[in-house]
Amino acid sequence: MRVVVALGGNALLRRGDRPDAAVQQANVQAAVAALAPLAQRHELVITHGNGPQVGLLALESAADTSLTSPFPFDVLGAETQGMIGYWLLQALQNALPGRQVCALLNQTLVSTADPAFDHPTKFVGPVYQRKEAERLAAERGWTVRRDGDRWRRVVPSPRPQRVVETRLIRLLLASGAVAVCAGGGGVPVIRGEDGQLSGVEAVVDKDLTAAMLAQALDADALLLLTDVPHVMRDYGTPRAEAIRNATPQQLRAQEFPAGSMGPKVEAVCQFVELTGGMAAIGALTDAQALLDGTAGTIVTPGGRLFEDRLAGTAGVRS
Repeated sequence: MRVVVALGGNALLRRGDRPDAAVQQANVQAAVAALAPLAQRHELVITHGNGPQVGLLALESAADTSLTSPFPFDVLGAETQGMIGYWLLQALQNALPGRQVCALLNQTLVSTADPAFDHPTKFVGPVYQRKEAERLAAERGWTVRRDGDRWRRVVPSPRPQRVVETRLIRLLLASGAVAVCAGGGGVPVIRGEDGQLSGVEAVVDKDLTAAMLAQALDADALLLLTDVPHVMRDYGTPRAEAIRNATPQQLRAQEFPAGSMGPKVEAVCQFVELTGGMAAIGALTDAQALLDGTAGTIVTPGGRLFEDRLAGTAGVRS
């Protein structure tokens, strides 16, 4: 099978973790331990989030008095692609001796007419208490919103249109390589009337990019790996309940937060609707079980695991 996996940014830097390199590298090692078995049996494409990392770099850049102005978000996104890509590349090479692994710097085309530029929703950076978040917003011109019981900065998140280097990723897969790509959703770029590319101040949602890339690569499955075991119906209420299996239509009938689970649900629905394939949302440690259909939230056209592609036998799940 050809499998596209999207690692959440919090899988690499968890809430409460110090953003030290050693901490993040240890988290990468744990992530690769969960992903290496998939790479041994399947064609694997790995994308990753960068919300905590790009937010930290933005803070450092804004506080650097030697700069005339802070680095823009497209440049910061490229920096995090290189940093996280390096860690994943090395860990995968160590876990898969003899297997070719490549980490790519990718650009993602977006539209300047996207309404997201007027309505920031993408969480970046660390969490704050409300008063601290409001103080920083006033000082630095940020937009902040509630994220669980804390507050975080939000930035524009336009919809991805295409990963510019898609053909190159296809070539890597055809050669048998594991591809680490489209980190942080890819560096957001626009194409001008002269045909030239240029970066824009935004962060592209990595799950929507992963879904778009999975479609373009004719992937069989899309796995969104995060820090929760399932998508929850009526999350945060006494009626909260894990969703085990669903159709895209059933998921779309629920309401999910725009800055967190909402894009993940949209991504899996989009992939399943357009390809007829299987998508799943769940915990990083359940990566293989998600692909087997025995953990997480499984999304298929009929809402059931109608085909056991790994074992080659028919099977369903209640």
